[in-house]
Amino acid sequence: MNIRYRVELNEAEREQLTSMLSGGKHAVRKLKRAQILLAAEAGVSEEAIASSVSVGASTVYRTKRRFVEGNLELALSEETRPGVPRKLSGKETALLVATACSSPPQGRKRWTLDLLAGAMVRLTAHEGLSRETVRRRLAEDDLKPWRRDMWCIPQVDGSYVARMEDVLDLYAEELDPSHPVVCFDESPTQLIGEVREPIPAAPGQLERYDCEYRRNGTANLFVFLDAHRPWRHVKVTEHRAARDFALCMRDLADIHYPDAELIRVVMDNLSTHNPGALYETFPASEAHRILQRLEFHYTPKHASWLNMVEIEIGVLRGQCLDRRIGERETLTAEIEAWQRQRNASGARIKWRFTTQKARDKLARAYPNTAKES
Repeated sequence: MNIRYRVELNEAEREQLTSMLSGGKHAVRKLKRAQILLAAEAGVSEEAIASSVSVGASTVYRTKRRFVEGNLELALSEETRPGVPRKLSGKETALLVATACSSPPQGRKRWTLDLLAGAMVRLTAHEGLSRETVRRRLAEDDLKPWRRDMWCIPQVDGSYVARMEDVLDLYAEELDPSHPVVCFDESPTQLIGEVREPIPAAPGQLERYDCEYRRNGTANLFVFLDAHRPWRHVKVTEHRAARDFALCMRDLADIHYPDAELIRVVMDNLSTHNPGALYETFPASEAHRILQRLEFHYTPKHASWLNMVEIEIGVLRGQCLDRRIGERETLTAEIEAWQRQRNASGARIKWRFTTQKARDKLARAYPNTAKES
């Protein structure tokens, strides 16, 4: 008969498990064991835990046993498996990780599995090492030296926090037709035409298209998105100069929201996104009239993710533009059709990141004086 193991966590252990599940990079199996232990302490049955965590009942039993008979670290770690011992020892695995994190050999852009396997043969007593062994050991530390990501590291200071919370507060407001919140951005797109007409799909035959294409220039998309109701508008233009921005702002005030008292516009820090663009385009009286109806709210630098319209542009590209469109007229017609259908469907961006969540999740990034006691 199986022994019924009872999990009792102390405060430090409970905090460690909760911290693991709230963020950071950990192996999936390790996270599942953390979920098992927390659920077991709460008195959830083994069958219910196995179902909710998507593991077998034996996994739940073994995890509880290793915790009770050993400790938390033992319960979270991998059990020794029967079979051939690991090719690389602990020290050799550490050497592999250090090598993967170092500069690649001269003449190579980055480390590959084969290069790392060859380096380990030279640095250790192994006569040979497979690329699969290297891949598995690196995967345990979530290392992929043949890949890299590009990102902008923002300077989170008082200005960053002020702009972020300003935008998040706008999103949290209720719908007010007299004071709408409109997210605005622009995105270039290439006009790609076919050199040869594609062959349509037929039963048993996929659509076929030629790999050769013709580049017919570019177009610019100005995208508007209402933050509180299912409305978006895309304007296709040839350029994205200050004049084009000014014309978009006039359209927003006079065509799209003619009855609004004040339109709050969320946008990024592009040099053309400023009130001066309207004075450079229209007579002073006209520019002043339009700006009296607009209120600009800027996202922090390197924080375009705070602009809700960025999500909508991604949807537009995935649903409509992920193909070859060679003529601006066709592009405009296709986007207008997509826009009509999406507006009619009532689709909205459900924004869940609030000011309070920003303070909770980004507390470390906030300036010290901005942290609440």
